[in-house]
Amino acid sequence: MIVEPRELTLRDGRSALLDTPDAGQANALLQCARACFGETDFLSRYPEEFTITPAQEVAWIENARSSPDTALLICTAGDEILGNAQIDFSPMEKTRHRAVVSLCVRQSCWGLGIGTALFTALMELARQRGVEIVELAFVEGNDRARKLYEKFGFAIVCEKPRAYKLRDGSYRKEITMQCRL
Repeated sequence: MIVEPRELTLRDGRSALLDTPDAGQANALLQCARACFGETDFLSRYPEEFTITPAQEVAWIENARSSPDTALLICTAGDEILGNAQIDFSPMEKTRHRAVVSLCVRQSCWGLGIGTALFTALMELARQRGVEIVELAFVEGNDRARKLYEKFGFAIVCEKPRAYKLRDGSYRKEITMQCRL
């Protein structure tokens, strides 16, 4: 699905753009993802575990662009991708009323309004689609993300204990939230 681009001004005064990526941005999107995985323990993998090739990334972008059930958004300032988000709508009749969202923002850009802008766009798409419930999961301790999600009306519906084991041997829960539209 291709989403109409929108301009925004970040809290640091920079101009940015929310848009659907194209195949030419695959390498930049890969770099953003690898950087995000290395900046925090609040994502699902370590950067060296992210082994997607440029060709696979191009295919993923092209599939998202052509799919009626997926919207992929990036936030760019100049040629740099600062964050990305995705919403997946279920095509199945029994789960068509639900959608799943994910979000990733470069740590250097936390607090600039990128997460709010990406989430606003995703929630608008969900409402336009007639979705009743939007779902997401996050790693325990990610209080900044939790506050963002709560700002949009998300509430915790379940916790999966010991879902992630970090290299230091500690465990983190995976927390699932839902927002009823």
